[in-house]
Amino acid sequence: MASEASPIAKADEALRFLEANPGVRFFELVFTNLSGVPRGKRLRRHEVMAVFDEGRFLPGSVLVCDITGRDCEETGLVWGDGDADRLAWPAPGTLALAPWLGEDVAQVIASIYELDGTPNDLDPRHVLRRVLARFADDGLTPVVACELEYYLVDKNRNADGAAQLAAAPGTGERPGQHGVYGLRELEDFGRFLRELWAAADIQGVPLEGAISEYAPGQLEITLRHGPDALRAADEAVMYKRIAKGVAAKSGFEATFMAKPFAQSSGSGLHLHVSVENASGRKMFSSGDPAGSPELRHAVGGLKAALADSTAIFAPNANSYRRFRANSYAPVAPTWGVNNRTVALRVPAGPASGRHIEHRVAGADANPYLAVAALLAGVHYGLTHAIDPGKPTEGDGYAAAARSGERLPTTWSGALDLFERSALMRDYLGDRFVDMFAKVKRIEQDRFEAVVSPLDYDWYLKNA
Repeated sequence: MASEASPIAKADEALRFLEANPGVRFFELVFTNLSGVPRGKRLRRHEVMAVFDEGRFLPGSVLVCDITGRDCEETGLVWGDGDADRLAWPAPGTLALAPWLGEDVAQVIASIYELDGTPNDLDPRHVLRRVLARFADDGLTPVVACELEYYLVDKNRNADGAAQLAAAPGTGERPGQHGVYGLRELEDFGRFLRELWAAADIQGVPLEGAISEYAPGQLEITLRHGPDALRAADEAVMYKRIAKGVAAKSGFEATFMAKPFAQSSGSGLHLHVSVENASGRKMFSSGDPAGSPELRHAVGGLKAALADSTAIFAPNANSYRRFRANSYAPVAPTWGVNNRTVALRVPAGPASGRHIEHRVAGADANPYLAVAALLAGVHYGLTHAIDPGKPTEGDGYAAAARSGERLPTTWSGALDLFERSALMRDYLGDRFVDMFAKVKRIEQDRFEAVVSPLDYDWYLKNA
């Protein structure tokens, strides 16, 4: 049922894979819903060809469950439509071995379609495809890369119920110093890194070098830029899954929680973007360190979209703990050149590699939706030639304090702006905006209804 340009994988891809991998017995069908959690089914070998020939049924409620997997009945996709099935179809080029799960396991990424073949407008992959169609209509190709920060933590929490850093396998010691760019910190977890890179290579995920980040126990590894933004988001999802799986196999956890430790840096999903035109010209390239006029227009669009899209970049209650001044997490819609204290950074480098680094998203953001919101801002800025104003020089946090400009600082405030945003509705779709906001408000209500240990610490005796 697919053309050459179809977003649905052809059956011969599965046939070739099965012939090349006779020992594979299990396949995981992986769908990432709007909350960013991979869900799906584990299938046996004899079931795989049917998935590529006929698709696989999944209940519509999986599109809108909250981050814990609980139904959100208010969306109308649970009891309202009888929890009707949709079809999951495999995405081209994503069928690969999953070595951390065993030598006999593979996985494939799926997208959700209605039974009549229409792409489901709540599937984050289709939301991103919708934005990419705007670029294609204008003869433009965005070049995107994702850069993720995360912590390695112990499987067991401490006596207070809080997360604690994983102990280095060789020494048994937990990281205690900042260790920024430290080599010993990487060497202590060298076996994990080797297995991570090996699994990424097997899956075709272009994982590059590792650094020890600013906080104890925090890592950052970049994915290589590519001219297929949907593939870049797939790779980020695959990478997170690899990191979690290899860490679990190693006896600890990889957490992409935005702010796991109050006194340490949060973890970001930094998004790198440039644009090529129909003739292949790199539109952001310039001998000027601040980039070309097109780059500055893209920055202008990103600035204009930042407040409206914060709910995508910071989708959870914990996300908002990350936004603190002087923390390497941005707090205002600022931009600058070779400046890590701003939200939108033009990194140093050769003219041919000039691009924008978007530093707002937390590592807990859904990569498909984060890239979609990023590209919505870029396209809006390019098509409206938006002036970003003068770049911030020096301390971006001090500049933000002087200007009074800030990103939304609360979950509810960000959702209000997102829900009212004409720009987000234009690019992401009315129904998606409504459903995302509804699911996240339900999730917020459930989160805030929990009586936490801090309630008892503060109020049990003092109130």
